[in-house]
Amino acid sequence: MAETKYNDKVIAIEDLSKSFGDHQVLRKIDFTVGKGEVICIVGSSGSGKSTLLRCINKLERQTDGKIYFNGCVVADKQRDINSYRSKVGMVFQSFNLFNNMTVLKNCMIAVTSVLHESKEEARERAIKHLKAVGMAPYINAYPAQLSGGQKQRVAIARALCMNPEVLLFDEPTSALDPEMVGGVLNVMKELAQTGLTMIIVTHEMAFARDVSTRTIFMDKGYIVEDASPQELFYHPKNPRTREFLSRFLEGDGSDSSDGDGKEAAGA
Repeated sequence: MAETKYNDKVIAIEDLSKSFGDHQVLRKIDFTVGKGEVICIVGSSGSGKSTLLRCINKLERQTDGKIYFNGCVVADKQRDINSYRSKVGMVFQSFNLFNNMTVLKNCMIAVTSVLHESKEEARERAIKHLKAVGMAPYINAYPAQLSGGQKQRVAIARALCMNPEVLLFDEPTSALDPEMVGGVLNVMKELAQTGLTMIIVTHEMAFARDVSTRTIFMDKGYIVEDASPQELFYHPKNPRTREFLSRFLEGDGSDSSDGDGKEAAGA
């Protein structure tokens, strides 16, 4: 592997921009992710958070800039992208489970088809991770038989079955009823304690404050602040960060000023 200035970083984003036609959504994004870091990305709807995550996972192709993984540039060839995605997993807002497969098969399918592991190994991994997220009793259920919170826990287990080096979460609780949010956040808190590298787009401000090792605030396609949660939440340097966090800081810390947390189109 060629030596680069990012060899000690799991992921590095360099000068990344993204436009949809004339609409620029991301503007010269730069940040790095070290092994074991838990980075929460917060900001208003339309600030570019989800688009940034989709670019990191190569679901969207950046307009400019580079993405490095373990010191190497992630190329745009599909074979390279597939290999990269097998190590950088993603958990979506809308679960993305296969409705015609049981919980167990949802967790096994990529292990056999992408990693080419045996069915026995895939089953073993699936049961292990379903147990870890409290979903082992539902291995023969279909997604239609599950609540939103249960589906999201299955989606997390499915991502873990790939043994990822990095796990990306795109607003993992925004599609859930309020009473189901806590269970999913608890699973994510436990994952953070295992040392797994995580990048989480979230509107759950108390979770970001308590769980992240770094918090990034985005506004209008820019990274405005990148700091420890203690610094960002209680000593924000930028006026826009202070404005965004004002309701959270004045309230009980259980919610954010980000409405329902869903991104505007293209953001």
